[in-house]
Amino acid sequence: MIWFRDQIHAYTVRMAKKLYVGNLSFQTTETDLGNMFGEIGEVESVRIITDRDTGRSKGFAFVEMADNGAAEKAIAQLNGKEVGGRNLTVNEARPMQKRDFTDRGGGGGRRRY
Repeated sequence: MIWFRDQIHAYTVRMAKKLYVGNLSFQTTETDLGNMFGEIGEVESVRIITDRDTGRSKGFAFVEMADNGAAEKAIAQLNGKEVGGRNLTVNEARPMQKRDFTDRGGGGGRRRY
């Protein structure tokens, strides 16, 4: 609650849920995804991940739904659905894990006798 000039204003915080959408056709656009997920619930954002060098889609995206109910419904309805000749993978996005590039293993090379 917020106190403002001797009045109490209640507000609700809507928690958006980020979904991972994988196995996308390279021709799928953010507009296509926004329209598809928008039929199920309110979409806050859509972002297709692209290769930084070529700008080409990497075949996956993140869609942020306005509320958990719509997100769960989208997962149930769209996971496995064929779009552009490919079956989509839709699930709740997981936080990105940090990669440790310091120890890449080693070795190889030739031994000289």
